[in-house]
Amino acid sequence: VQLQAFGGGLVQAGDSLRLSCAASGRTFSRYGMGWFRQAPGKEREFVAAISASGISTYYSDSVKGRFTISRDNAKNTVYLQMNSLKPEDTAAYYCSAEPRRDYSYPEYNYWGQGTLVTVSS
Repeated sequence: VQLQAFGGGLVQAGDSLRLSCAASGRTFSRYGMGWFRQAPGKEREFVAAISASGISTYYSDSVKGRFTISRDNAKNTVYLQMNSLKPEDTAAYYCSAEPRRDYSYPEYNYWGQGTLVTVSS
């Protein structure tokens, strides 16, 4: 599985942004998917995850209520809708597929390249 994340950019605090992650391969619908982010000098942290069916979603406390993860298995794409962005959301965002353990751990078998989100105050 190859993952391609895009949609990052420079926005102001309070704005919205939608990230997309397109996956190659026919098995996309089998995989749980996750979004992580990493700010300069910090460890990669969990943002959100979604089960293979899309029925179950999970969020970190820092984004709950502001971000929404979704997927379209027909398009092999997972999305991260980010609303009410804050400067502390500034980071490179990575999508991932097929967790090896709990969704919130950065232990997935497949990773996309990061897409940079910068939120100015």
